[in-house]
Amino acid sequence: MKHTDPVCGMEGHIKAHGHYFCSEACIRKYEKKRKLKKYCPECIISHKLPWYKERLYIVGMITILLFLISYFVAFLNPLFDALVDYTKLIWWAVLLGLVLGGVIDYLVPREYIEKYLGRHSKSSIFYAVIFGFLMSACSHGILAIAIELYKKGANTSSVVAFLLASPWANLPITILFFGFFGMKALFIIFSAIVIAMITGLIYQVLERKKMVECDKCGLKGNHDFSIWADMKKRWNAHRFTKENNAEMFKGIANGGWSLAKMVMWWILIGMILASLARVFIPQHFFIAYMGATFLGMVVVLVLATIIEVCSEGSAPMAFEIFKQTGAFGNSFVFLMAGVVTDVTEIGLIWHNIGRKAAIWLPIVTVPQVILVGYLFNILL
Repeated sequence: MKHTDPVCGMEGHIKAHGHYFCSEACIRKYEKKRKLKKYCPECIISHKLPWYKERLYIVGMITILLFLISYFVAFLNPLFDALVDYTKLIWWAVLLGLVLGGVIDYLVPREYIEKYLGRHSKSSIFYAVIFGFLMSACSHGILAIAIELYKKGANTSSVVAFLLASPWANLPITILFFGFFGMKALFIIFSAIVIAMITGLIYQVLERKKMVECDKCGLKGNHDFSIWADMKKRWNAHRFTKENNAEMFKGIANGGWSLAKMVMWWILIGMILASLARVFIPQHFFIAYMGATFLGMVVVLVLATIIEVCSEGSAPMAFEIFKQTGAFGNSFVFLMAGVVTDVTEIGLIWHNIGRKAAIWLPIVTVPQVILVGYLFNILL
C-alpha cells in the first residue's frame, strides 16, 4: 500500500503523527503548522530509508554509469555527447531553481495559499494561479497539496487552476525552460497561466450551473486576512542575528535539498530519455510523425498521455521534439498534455472532488492546448 506524505505529496515511509512522511523536513513542517510536539529524532533515524535506496541516488548512479559506458564504448560516444550537451544546457537552471525553490519553501507560508483559495470569485482563480507559480513541487507532488487545499476550503475551480498552473508555471520550472528554449520559454509559461485561468473561470461557470461537484462553494474565506499585514508582522518580528540568519540559511538549504530529492531524479530520467531519443531515433521519424501538423500534435498528445513522467522529466523530451522538428507547438502540447490528460491527476480529482469535476478536466483543457499548439506552430 502506498502512503502519501501529507505535506509534499511524495511517497512516505517515516511514520509519525498518524501519517507517513518522506523526510524529516516534512515532519517538522507538519509539526510547526499544527503546533505539535516534536517527534523523536531517534525514531526518524530508525525509519529512514538507507541512502542507497533513495531514488535520487539510484537514478544518479545510473546516470553516472551511462556517462562512463558511453564515453569508453566507441559506438555509444554520441550518447555521451548528448548527455554532456544536456548537462551544459541545464545545470545552471536546475541549481538556480533549487535555490529559489528553497527560498520559497522556507519563506512562503502555506497559510497564504489556504486563506485565498476559498473565495467564489474571479480573484480566487488569479490567486490560485499565482500561488501555483510559487509552489516548488513536481506535478505528482503538487497533487496531494491541491487535494489538501480542497479539504481545507478551496473551491473546485481554484483547485483545478492551481493544479494546471503549478507544474508548468512554477518558478523552478520557469528557469529550467529558459535553459532549454531561451526567451521562447515565456510563451510556454504565459500560455500555461492563461489556460489555467481560463479553465478555472470555466469551472466557476460549471459550479454555478451545478455541473461539477463543489462542496466548498458555500463556504466563505477569511476576507479580513491580509498577506501584506502578515508579511509586515513577520518582518518586524524577525531579528537579523547570527543565530537567526544561520537558521534561515539552514531552512533554505533543507528546502532546496528536499526539492532536489523530489525533482532531480525526474530531471535525470528526462535527460536520459531525451539523449537516447536524439541518438537512436532517426530525425525523419520525428519529422514524419511529430512534425508541425495536426497529426504530429495528436501523436505527441497520445505519447505524453502514455508516458508517465513528472513535469521536470518532460522538459528535456519536449526540447528534443522541438530541436528535431522545429515544431514549438508540439513541444507545448507534449508538456501540457502530461498534466491535462494525466490518469493520476484525473483519478485523484474523481476520488476526492467528484466524477464530473474529473471528466470535465480533459474536455475543457485539451481543446485549449491543441489550439495554442497549432498557433505556435504557425507563428513561431
